[in-house]
Amino acid sequence: MTSSTLLQSLHENLSSRAQVKSVFGEPVNAEGKTIIPIARIAYGFGAGSGAGGVGDTRARGEGGGGGGAMRAIPVGVIEVSAHQPTRFVPITDRKKLGAAAMAGVLLGIWLGWRRRK
Repeated sequence: MTSSTLLQSLHENLSSRAQVKSVFGEPVNAEGKTIIPIARIAYGFGAGSGAGGVGDTRARGEGGGGGGAMRAIPVGVIEVSAHQPTRFVPITDRKKLGAAAMAGVLLGIWLGWRRRK
C-alpha cells in the first residue's frame, strides 16, 4: 500500500465518522419544536511509508504506518419553533466557567495561606 493510498483510506475513514450525529444523534422533534445539536468537530491524520534497508543497499525492507484522531466538542443546540423565534442555546456559559475557575484559584490560595500558619 502506497503512502497516498494509506492517507486516502485514513481520510475516508475519519471523515465518515466526524459528524455531529456521531456525537449527538439526529435532530429531535418534541412539542412543536425541533432541537438541532451543534458541535465543533476536528480531525487529523498522518501516514508514511518506506522501502529499503538503512545503511545497507543489499537489504530489502518495506514498511508503513499511519494514524489519526477525532475530537468533538459540544457547543449548543438550535431550537426551531413555529411560535417563537429560532434561537441558539449554548451548552456552556463562559462567564460561569470563568467565575468558577477564579473561585477555585482563590480557594486554593486561601487554603495554602491557612496551611502555612
